[in-house]
Amino acid sequence: MAKIFYDRNCNINDIKNKTIAVVGYGIQGRGQALNLRDSGLKVIIAQRPGGPNYEKAIKDGFKPMPVEDAAQKADVTIILTQDHLQADIYKNSIEPYLTKGKALAFSHGFNIHFKFIVPPEDVDVFMIAPKGPGALVRRQYEEGKGVPCLVAVHQNATGKALKIALAYAKGIGGSRAGIIQTSFKEETETDLFGEQVVLCGGASELVKAGFETLVKAGYQPEIAYFECLHELKLIVDLIYEDGIQGMRKRVSDTAEYGDMTRGPRIVNARTRAEMQKILKEIQNGKFAKEWMAENKSGRKNFLKMRKAGEGHLVEKVGARLRAMMSWMKK
Repeated sequence: MAKIFYDRNCNINDIKNKTIAVVGYGIQGRGQALNLRDSGLKVIIAQRPGGPNYEKAIKDGFKPMPVEDAAQKADVTIILTQDHLQADIYKNSIEPYLTKGKALAFSHGFNIHFKFIVPPEDVDVFMIAPKGPGALVRRQYEEGKGVPCLVAVHQNATGKALKIALAYAKGIGGSRAGIIQTSFKEETETDLFGEQVVLCGGASELVKAGFETLVKAGYQPEIAYFECLHELKLIVDLIYEDGIQGMRKRVSDTAEYGDMTRGPRIVNARTRAEMQKILKEIQNGKFAKEWMAENKSGRKNFLKMRKAGEGHLVEKVGARLRAMMSWMKK
C-alpha cells in the first residue's frame, strides 16, 4: 500500500522562510501560486510579458518577472510550463542560478525522468503533483478542502527534500486530502500511459469509431453523436462518483448486461497486447524522444493530425448540437 501523508505529517515552517518561484502562470501555476500566497508563503512569479497570463498575474497582485530574475531570487523554483518547453527554459534561464542547497520542483516528472533536464547533484529535486487541474486546486483550497497530491523526491541533497516538498504540498492544500508518495518514474510512466491508452487516446478513438460505425450503417449523425459522445459524460460521472460497479448499479439492467458481455469484445486480447506495446514505448523513452523531436522539427505531424481531428464529422455535428444546450454556455 502507498504511504500517504496528511496535515499532521507536514510542517509549513519547513518552507516558511524560503522564496518560491512559480515559473509559468497558466491554470496550474495560478492555482498553486495563489494557494501558496494565501498560506503565508513568499511567492514570486516568472511569466513572459505580453500574454494573458502575464496580465492575469498582475491582476492577481503579483509582479511577474523574467525567469532569470526569479531563479536568482528563489530558494525553491517550480517549473509549471508545458513539458516540451521546460528543458530550454531550465538550460537558458534557471540552471545558471541553481546554486548549492536550492530546490528545483515539478508537478510532472517527464523532463527529469527522461533526462531532458539533469540538475546538479547539490540541489534538491522534488515533485508535487495535484491530481486535478489548477482551477480545482484553487477552488478546493478556498472551500477549506484540498485536492490529493503525489509527492516524489529525485534528489535529496540537503537531507530535507521530503520535508520541503510536504510543506509545499500543505501550502497548496494537498495535505487536507492526502499526499501519496511515489517516484518520478512511476508518476511519469503511469501518467503518459493513462493519457494515451484510456483518458485521451483510448476514449477519443472509441468515441469516433462508434460514431463512424453508426453513421456508416445509415443512422443520423445527430443520433450517433448523442449515443457515442454526449452520454459518455453521464457514465463517466457515475464512475467518478462511485466506481465501475457503482455505475453499473445505476444504469439499466439491459445496459449492465451489454456492458459485461460486449465490453470484453471491444477491449480484447489484441487491445491489451497493444496496450503493453504502448507501455513499453513509454518505459524505454521512445515516446518521449519522438515527442521532443516533433517539437524541435516544427510540429508538422502534430499540427496535421490536429487539423484532421478538427475537420471530423463528429466535431461539426457536435458544435451544432451543443449550441442547442443552454446549460453548456458560459
